[in-house]
Amino acid sequence: MKRNLVYISVGLLVAVASCSFTNKSFENDDKDKLLLDLITYVLEKGHYEPKLINDDFSVSVFEDFIDVVDPTKRYFLASDIAEFEQYKFQIDDQIKNTDITFFNVVYARLMERMDDAKGVYKEVLKSPFDYNDDESISIKYDEESFVSSKKKLQERWRKQLKYATLGTFDSKLTHAEKKDESGVFDDHDHGAHSPEEAEKEARESTEATLDEFFDFVSDLERKDWFEQYINTIVDEFDPHTFYFGPEDKERFDVSMSGKFEGIGARLQKKPEGAKIVEVISGGPVWRDGSLEVGDEIIKVGQNGEEPINIVGMRLDDAIKLIKGAQGTIVDLTVKKVDGSLDVVSLTRDVVELEESYAKSAYILKGEEKFGIINLPKFYVDFEDYSNRNAASDVAKEVERLKQEGAEGLILDLRDNGGGSLKTVVEMAGLFIKDGPVVQVRSGGEKKDVYDDKDERVQWDGPLVILVNELSASASEILAAAMQDYKRGIVIGSKQTFGKGTVQNVIPLSNIVRSNEHGDLGAIKLTTQKFYRINGGSTQLEGVKSDVVVPDKYSYIDLGEKDQSNPLKWDKISPAEYTLWDGYIDYDKTIENSKKRMEGNPQMKLIEENAKWLKAEQDETDISLNYKTYKEEQEKDREHSDFYKKLSDYDSKLTFESLKYEQELFTQDSVLREKRDRWHKNLAKDVYVEEAVNVLEDLKMNNIKNMKLASSVKN
Repeated sequence: MKRNLVYISVGLLVAVASCSFTNKSFENDDKDKLLLDLITYVLEKGHYEPKLINDDFSVSVFEDFIDVVDPTKRYFLASDIAEFEQYKFQIDDQIKNTDITFFNVVYARLMERMDDAKGVYKEVLKSPFDYNDDESISIKYDEESFVSSKKKLQERWRKQLKYATLGTFDSKLTHAEKKDESGVFDDHDHGAHSPEEAEKEARESTEATLDEFFDFVSDLERKDWFEQYINTIVDEFDPHTFYFGPEDKERFDVSMSGKFEGIGARLQKKPEGAKIVEVISGGPVWRDGSLEVGDEIIKVGQNGEEPINIVGMRLDDAIKLIKGAQGTIVDLTVKKVDGSLDVVSLTRDVVELEESYAKSAYILKGEEKFGIINLPKFYVDFEDYSNRNAASDVAKEVERLKQEGAEGLILDLRDNGGGSLKTVVEMAGLFIKDGPVVQVRSGGEKKDVYDDKDERVQWDGPLVILVNELSASASEILAAAMQDYKRGIVIGSKQTFGKGTVQNVIPLSNIVRSNEHGDLGAIKLTTQKFYRINGGSTQLEGVKSDVVVPDKYSYIDLGEKDQSNPLKWDKISPAEYTLWDGYIDYDKTIENSKKRMEGNPQMKLIEENAKWLKAEQDETDISLNYKTYKEEQEKDREHSDFYKKLSDYDSKLTFESLKYEQELFTQDSVLREKRDRWHKNLAKDVYVEEAVNVLEDLKMNNIKNMKLASSVKN
């Protein structure tokens, strides 16, 4: 590797550090202004394709920030927007002068309007909704205008609340009708027994949901809203440049490493405390066995010290008290599911999020055995690369599958949004002898070619890569490299996501000479673009599968080209590389697969379903008349029931865990349950079935090739 792309290049760090960002420069300003100055400087000096901060930029920030804080147009009035518009062409100047007047004005008015909204929804929900009225609502909010009066705003709320309540009303009424037919109501029946009761309970349910939402909003601090403003500015540069506040940066690191230090439980804020909603397998809570899902933590103490009551506390603040360094002790006062109180002391530990990591299984088809590795992301520990990472984990799974006799390998990158570039280069090296894997170019600089220099090939057998529209970034690099080498066959969507850019994470505190504001968070900055070894960029175009198969996303806009402000597609000169010579009839294998897919009735059903989902997504005018709503629901239900046949599919393939994992099941029933569920889903997966068919073809090609090579030698 010529440079570790996880971090910003030395040149940019030097450039930023040389700028005289000191506290004295900002002694009359607050942290927000310091952040704004730092971030805009880094954007201008370090972004791959920096934008001019001018009037056009100002207009975009203005429109986008209003849309971010009030997307359904149910807070601001038209008069508010008219007042804000005095800043429409001034935001660029404010940014340059570290002036945050526009944010302050919008934030203050938003808080005022949100307080008003609490009274509005309470008032609207006092009165019954008449579902016999022939009225409708448009949910294409971006085409709606802001209303001119509070009376009209209340009417907008009324329609939105009626829409939100309609589904609950139908559910309760339908439940009651079914009970009426049977003539049985048990003690646990919470369904309404009449239309009037159903309507009343539906309003109460909607009110409770909104109470919970506004309770969450009240926990947000001014800094949380300012981060939204900063990210509106940042997002104008490209969709993958992003500012992380200190807590968000910690969450990002956890998502990339797949581990954190704590007790191993996922929590949800409740009025009574922090409710345990999931126990993470292998963590301290799981090992101790004293706590369970549904228990509520109400006090937190540190190793015998006086506990702190967390009832009513922001969830983020409560979690800060609960989490801590490995080996330290936390005392939790807990209200159990049965209502009893208990104090549980736990020793914090490193908790690994198992679902973030690579997992494998072997596939049995008659006498043949193949392997599949699912990789959710290209994870890495930014602090220590030698710790667990995607490349080393996949290498282990490959070796285990080899030892158990796998004759072909499927690498499943569907829904894999990417991650560490370094792990991609190492992972590609598992499948090729040596050579370039990806080309990278910084703004205005020559390209760098990242090579696999290790001549060892860990897996030289048949290889299939599974992708879909959500396979992005690092996934696209690996799929493209295997495709360009003709090393493996890519099966999946017409094209992958189309993210061809590289981001580096820069801690902002590291580039300030002195800082009295504490942790300033970090910015994830687009600094480079990557290119295939054939010279083409994956930006916008993605990777086009060798065998194109439909899926439920086929007609839904969710790729890079559908994001805000994406960088353009381009190409550079190709790298020098030699095609893989392990198989013959590579093109014939693809042709055979295409023929099988064209005649596959399951594939036709999937495509029909994809078209129906697109039509549903495009339907933005919703009737609020119950009779019309029921008719539309019935049509949707008929379609839904018809397409349920998709989940009844049986590939007749058998999936089993590897020996090492089966040994873990004796101690971990949760892991066994997760793997059983995964295997059942794989058995219904027509894409995996076709991947196995392709592996069979490639296996036969490989045997022919070896025989041919042997006869030439003789």
